[in-house]
Amino acid sequence: MGTIHIDLFATLDLVAQAPGGPEEDPEGFPYGGWQAPLFDETGGRQVMDGMRGMDALLLGRRTYDIFAAYWPHQADGVDGGIATLFNSIPKYVASRGNPDLGWEGSTHLGPDLVTAVRAVRDKHEKVHVIGSLNLVQTLLHERLFDQLNLWIFPIVLGVGKKVFDGGAVPANLTLLEPPATSGRGAVLLRYGLAAGTPGTGDMSRPGRGVEQ
Repeated sequence: MGTIHIDLFATLDLVAQAPGGPEEDPEGFPYGGWQAPLFDETGGRQVMDGMRGMDALLLGRRTYDIFAAYWPHQADGVDGGIATLFNSIPKYVASRGNPDLGWEGSTHLGPDLVTAVRAVRDKHEKVHVIGSLNLVQTLLHERLFDQLNLWIFPIVLGVGKKVFDGGAVPANLTLLEPPATSGRGAVLLRYGLAAGTPGTGDMSRPGRGVEQ
């Protein structure tokens, strides 16, 4: 069985909607493209490093449409090799409708999403989910992921769809490595899904022990 990695770019108040450009989400969100002024070469290298070994993409319909309109038309070797990688690996698309999947190597997952995602994880070594907030809510709710790679940028928007926007269930995570930082103040947190559910404790008690 392989692993599923969720890659998200978010603000300090955990808004992850439309980071790349105004056209990503036409639902009246006023800050489309908020990530662009805060991204730099250091962050780009760290993103690419995290994709090493990726052998499949798992995307929601909207993110797929954005990627399919862009990456097939980019020359090999641009953006640190991301175009070559994305165009060469299988793409799996979560959609309630019947999407037009013109990007070579694309497959519609069908109505039983949870079962289909488990099959994708069984088939591949390292599956990445990029953006795709609606899909992410399902994966969080089902605890159907292995690693959460969360970029936090030094900006607060106050509006927009958030990372944990109704899909999360109580879960423990573990920090996999010390946080990385970019030159413009972004922080990369890599968390792995851990066993069990959160415990509680009493900070006023001697020893401040955790109660399960």
